[in-house]
Amino acid sequence: MSKITVQYIDHMGSDKSVVNAARVSFSKDNSEEFTSADSKLISYLANHGHWSPFAHTTIQFKISAPIFIARQLVKHQVGGVWNEVSRRYVSYEPTLFTPSEWRGKPQNAKQGSTGIIEEQEEAFSLLEEHHEKCIKTYNDLLSMGVCPEQARIVLPLSSMTDWYWTGSLMFWSRVCKQRMDSHAQQEASEVAILISEHCKKLFPVSWDALQK
Repeated sequence: MSKITVQYIDHMGSDKSVVNAARVSFSKDNSEEFTSADSKLISYLANHGHWSPFAHTTIQFKISAPIFIARQLVKHQVGGVWNEVSRRYVSYEPTLFTPSEWRGKPQNAKQGSTGIIEEQEEAFSLLEEHHEKCIKTYNDLLSMGVCPEQARIVLPLSSMTDWYWTGSLMFWSRVCKQRMDSHAQQEASEVAILISEHCKKLFPVSWDALQK
């Protein structure tokens, strides 16, 4: 079973970068050691919606997730950059995502899930059968000489995809707040939680202030 992963690639800046971006207005930016006054300023910026100092940072990830989750996350456009593997150019056999359990449909909502269904084995059996058929059809089309950009149309939304995703601390804060909300899809929340863990390690003071 393929797993959802978030790999840290690179970053620019620190909590001090946020402070300096804010204090440059008064020509008071400096490279001195981070202080309690810096921490208080970051809290003030976050609490009062002064977002621009947090945008002077960058974090880059490589993420692996099923297509149906990637298509939810790519909706976050403002402030982020996304480059994804293209099956127009590659024809290796895709890996397919299988959930750990099948959740039920809530009675009074148009989206989301609740609890788990009883017919777990039957649901997994149906998915396995479907996956096997999709992969066979895909490989058969390629063997017939069909181009990858057309053969891919038979692949399911459970196909795993990889992408580089880069954004500022402010961008990641918006992504994580929305996707870690109780109304978000569980698999999307899994991606956001992993992103949040990296952000907290890299920018502990700023991330704590932004997530309050």
